[in-house]
Amino acid sequence: MSGRLWWREPFRMFQTNLREIDAGLDVERVLDQLEGFGANAWLISVGGILSNYPTGLDFQTRNPYLAQRPSGDLVGDAVAAARRRGVRVLARMDFSKIDHRRAEEHPEWCFVAPDGAAQVYNGLTSVCPSGDYYQVKLFEVIGEVLDGYAVDGFFLNWMSFNEVDYSRRYWGVCHCLACARRFAEQVGEELPEGRDSPGYLRWRRFAHETLEDLNARIRAAIAARRPDAALILGEHADIVFHEANNAVGRPLWHHRTSEHVSAAKSYRPDVPVLVNSVGFVDMPYRMAGEEPYHFAQYLLQAISRGAVPSTYIMGTPDDSPYECLEIAGEITRFHRDHAGIYRDLVSEARTLLVRPDPLKGGVAGATSEFQGLYLALLERHLPFDVLPEDKLPVSDLSGYRLIVLPDLGPIDAGPVLDAYAAAGGTVLATGSTGFDADEAQLACLPVTRRLASRETEEATRSLHLPGDRGMVPVIGAFHVAEPAERAETGLFALSRARYGPPEKCHGHRQSGHPGWLGARYGKGAGVLMPWTVGRGYREAGLSAHRDLFADRALAAAGGLAVETDLPEQVEIVLARSAAGHVIHLLNRSGDADQRFRRPVPIGASWLTLPWPGDRRVRALRAGRELEVSGGRVRLPELGLYEVLLVTDRP
Repeated sequence: MSGRLWWREPFRMFQTNLREIDAGLDVERVLDQLEGFGANAWLISVGGILSNYPTGLDFQTRNPYLAQRPSGDLVGDAVAAARRRGVRVLARMDFSKIDHRRAEEHPEWCFVAPDGAAQVYNGLTSVCPSGDYYQVKLFEVIGEVLDGYAVDGFFLNWMSFNEVDYSRRYWGVCHCLACARRFAEQVGEELPEGRDSPGYLRWRRFAHETLEDLNARIRAAIAARRPDAALILGEHADIVFHEANNAVGRPLWHHRTSEHVSAAKSYRPDVPVLVNSVGFVDMPYRMAGEEPYHFAQYLLQAISRGAVPSTYIMGTPDDSPYECLEIAGEITRFHRDHAGIYRDLVSEARTLLVRPDPLKGGVAGATSEFQGLYLALLERHLPFDVLPEDKLPVSDLSGYRLIVLPDLGPIDAGPVLDAYAAAGGTVLATGSTGFDADEAQLACLPVTRRLASRETEEATRSLHLPGDRGMVPVIGAFHVAEPAERAETGLFALSRARYGPPEKCHGHRQSGHPGWLGARYGKGAGVLMPWTVGRGYREAGLSAHRDLFADRALAAAGGLAVETDLPEQVEIVLARSAAGHVIHLLNRSGDADQRFRRPVPIGASWLTLPWPGDRRVRALRAGRELEVSGGRVRLPELGLYEVLLVTDRP
């Protein structure tokens, strides 16, 4: 479409993360493979640690294997060949490390551990974003690439303060002179040493802000030189980057990709998000391909939330024939063949789940609470978006009917949330949300103060609430809240009693401590469940926790779930695009402990459209029109996924 920057249109990327020995690759063969895969953008290694072009900058290292090419210039050959085919080329840069000679010449550029040691890995020395290699020299390299090649954008790898190296060894906080000076100027303190040091969270925020400031300057520099070249990076980039990956030893959160895409799109819905999906199982095992159905979830969760799908391999496709690339190609080509429905795709969820801010320090167990409520909403077919806690004051909340606040503790967005509720929205908080020094911060919540807290396993052991299907255990924390005069209350906790030996297990009596408080506020409402109902579901898996929360969420907001007979293992994502309303149905029956497996096919079912009017529905994977009667759609058998395009009937 004329007048739009190229990255505002749907595209599909493929990254060849090249080794130095790959400098002689056949660019035409790789482009054949990329286009057959369904991609129309190529992320190729260009500069930083090694330059795959004849750099003229003394502080850059030219790849010695460029001698294998007649031209001596891999980047030039790749850009020229891709240009003839209409394939975009994006430059992968990595400024995180320099060689021994440059490190000796410029120690002021380098990372310094709290004990004074340099961080050296495989002969390369890590540098620090506070130093002039990042702050000054990086811009010279980008300028040289822009001067020499018609690249369509840049991605900067490993933009970090190098607390952890490739072997996952923890080094601590950088203590270079530039960091010490900047931290003292901005925070007024000495640098902490590591994760357990006082002031570490303040340093985390300092590091985040330093990188975001650098990102913004890089974006401005590129835009000034070439407005049609995009930066793929952080919050201030043209395209927000998320890497979908696995890691040996890391507990699997099955919804990580959806969560991160939604968190970015809810904050800035008009900014593209790129999900670079890692084709191998973990960094130390780069030759071992990812499980196919695990990898498929990266791409499906990405496109269902409106992100750009991207696949990332080591070397060339000939060097990394991962098994997962077959299913990845199928999904990528689906996105290519239906690009129209992904143009300007934005969520139509009316529920917002707020993600705790890790830089705030937060509440112990807040992530577990968030994930438990995430699962509850998903399984009850209540479509929702995710928003980072720190983005509440700067985001448009007017399109949501329900905002869920999971055990956030003290919050800074009180006036924003009160205004939202007064205008007609519903705020539903759990756990410690909105209590600061035991005083209630949110006027929309019907409490005056916190009288006591039970936040240890010992303090909550044997504590129960009466649920709709029997007793429900409190797992995590319970806060005794003083109801406001206007509050309705319920779910009164049962006092604790002995839990052993069995002969003594009696004496549970109803207390006056409510597990639910609600009241109208302006045109809207406020609801507090002053205990960790989400954590209970995440850690114990009792559907009673899930339904206790979801039923009250639906009642408070007037009903937001999609009516369907699909099982809880199907994720329903509602959106609209230039083509019409779009419903992604993701079959999550393959979700298993620490893995994704082939999902079980789900037989014919039905779904009631959440949009009124006479509608036409086409199942894009099945390739056929669906029967619609009274707003109810008859769905075909569901395999891995289906995408429904809903339009007005002519």
